[in-house]
Amino acid sequence: MLTSQFQAVGRDLCARCLVSSRGGNLSVRTGDRLLITHRGSMLSCLEERDLVETGINKNDRATPLASTELAVHRAVYKKTFVSAIVHAHPAYAVALSFAEREIIPCDLEGSLLLPKVLVLGGDTAVRPGEFAEEIAEALKEYKIVLVRSHGSFAAGQLLEEAYHYTTTLERSCQILYLLKTLKVSQG
Repeated sequence: MLTSQFQAVGRDLCARCLVSSRGGNLSVRTGDRLLITHRGSMLSCLEERDLVETGINKNDRATPLASTELAVHRAVYKKTFVSAIVHAHPAYAVALSFAEREIIPCDLEGSLLLPKVLVLGGDTAVRPGEFAEEIAEALKEYKIVLVRSHGSFAAGQLLEEAYHYTTTLERSCQILYLLKTLKVSQG
């Protein structure tokens, strides 16, 4: 059952070009453990062997196989009550992260679902797992956050919910980008 959820969300993320062939990762909390995509797995064609079960609070034999963003997923699960995380690299959102400190969607769906999206990080390149604590703190209040020049982290009770936040953010950022290109006021 969980494998099919990972497969559906992974396939859709790739189909919508929200991740590269081996980019992004997904996880689900299962008690004091989590199921996370394997380091370097292809989200478009996940199989059961591409999912790694490891501890939220401690390492075990499977930990080295987990996504390079494991530290972020662990921090979020420790600080929040969410049960699923989607990490993606949506192009329009990432592009706007270079220019904005927060994203304020102006389209109806975006503004209702995601009134404000924080952009974390500074002017330096980001490494996987960096800003784990800041992301976790932000996801206590927000449904999704952006890390400048890197990508989004969305949290929900289901993978499908976190995926919905990811697609909504990207759609809102596409609209914002087009408005900026057309030099149309967003207010």
